[in-house]
Amino acid sequence: MKRMGRTHRPFYRICATDRRTPRDGRVIEELGTYDPSVSDTNARCTLKSARVDYWLSVGAQPSDKVRVLIKKFGTEGTHIKEMEEARSRLSLPRIVPEAGEPVVASAPEEEAPAAEADATPEASSEETSSEKSADTDTKDANSAEPATAPTDEPVSAEASPAPTAPETEAKTDESKE
Repeated sequence: MKRMGRTHRPFYRICATDRRTPRDGRVIEELGTYDPSVSDTNARCTLKSARVDYWLSVGAQPSDKVRVLIKKFGTEGTHIKEMEEARSRLSLPRIVPEAGEPVVASAPEEEAPAAEADATPEASSEETSSEKSADTDTKDANSAEPATAPTDEPVSAEASPAPTAPETEAKTDESKE
């Protein structure tokens, strides 16, 4: 087996080599591949069965790991059917579910007591207990008032505090003349 690939991502070529050459050295013939990073165990190995049989018939001695791969995935291998099924599953296109509509989470509304929390600690320490009790009495009185339900009626223009954009333009034109 000749190691290929990059660091932490090995890929092996199963090769016929001379015993005296180094592991990743010159090869006589490439007989298959082995990819340990494939998720399906039975789809990791590919072998040219006819060429493997030839090299074994002329006296080639496989390494221990290659011997196991030949026993499983060779011509008369024990896992040939599983290997073919696994390869057919890997060759199918992947079905990716549709993402759907994005969900937008609404931000929590700020409450009125948040303004009181912004007060400096010095100011809160200067308050007396009588002032604190008076504040709580007014809060209780305000909370006792019934809340008005929102209506579908449009708000009148007299109630809006800011003038609309065309009115402001008209006023600026008058001031220039």
